[in-house]
Amino acid sequence: MKSESAPQDTATEAFVAHRNLLFTVAYEMLGSAADAEDVLQETWLRWAGVDLGAVRDQRAYLVRIATRQALSRLRTLGRRKESYVGPWLPEPLLTAPDVAEDVELAESVSMAMLLVLETLAPTERAVFVLREVFDLGYDEIADAVGKSAAAVRQIAHRARAHVAARRPRGAVSPAESRDALDAFQRAAETGDLQGLLDILAPDVVFLGDGGGIKQAVPRPVVGADKVGRLLAAGLGRMATVGTLRPAQVNGHPALILQQDEQQGGAVDTVMAVRIDDGLITGFYAVRNPEKLSHMRQETALRR
Repeated sequence: MKSESAPQDTATEAFVAHRNLLFTVAYEMLGSAADAEDVLQETWLRWAGVDLGAVRDQRAYLVRIATRQALSRLRTLGRRKESYVGPWLPEPLLTAPDVAEDVELAESVSMAMLLVLETLAPTERAVFVLREVFDLGYDEIADAVGKSAAAVRQIAHRARAHVAARRPRGAVSPAESRDALDAFQRAAETGDLQGLLDILAPDVVFLGDGGGIKQAVPRPVVGADKVGRLLAAGLGRMATVGTLRPAQVNGHPALILQQDEQQGGAVDTVMAVRIDDGLITGFYAVRNPEKLSHMRQETALRR
């Protein structure tokens, strides 16, 4: 006699098997780990009620549920961001080393690329992520976003051109990112900024996200001179807060400023960079504690 729990066990096994993939889809669409986890919860609740006997492709079905939930949440987040205090940056993720080995995945979850994806409309973002990152077929994507396959092809073409015009120029090696961050760390530890200033692009942009909770620059700071002055003023403060340490964040090298244990040991700031043609064109400093509370645990991402 077949156990009554067998269908539920099968549903659980399928969900667990694809959980990392579903999280990655939701995170790339939302730029928020907390919201991606909420999408996973909503996906499970819907999946648990599905008649598995009628499901031909469990992975595709789960991706469809997660995409629809993420799209709904993305539109809500858009309204929330309109009243956000200061620049909004994606929620950083501590990522396992194998994420960096998947070059396409690492680029797609980088802070720089997630900021590019922020400039897409919700449906464009969903189509781009599903097609360009996960290589889903147009029919499959059409089911997920509620459009015809022909419409999805047009959306994909438009989104691809939009992203291509804004994404980092050329592939950036981990070594380039590490060199830039090493220069930043040396400047913080020695007070000598010259090595860092030498690799700032003339049009470098500094973005700081404190969410109205922690002190951060209220608007983008643009230009090597202004960013250099900002860094000169801020690096001295870092020594009084805690210790800078290297980490793997969103598939790329980054720096974490962590409080000393006597101060609580919390993560104060996550610093990432964008590199174009060997120069730093973007500094991203996330200080909003609501985006840093999960930073003690590596996240497994999958395509």
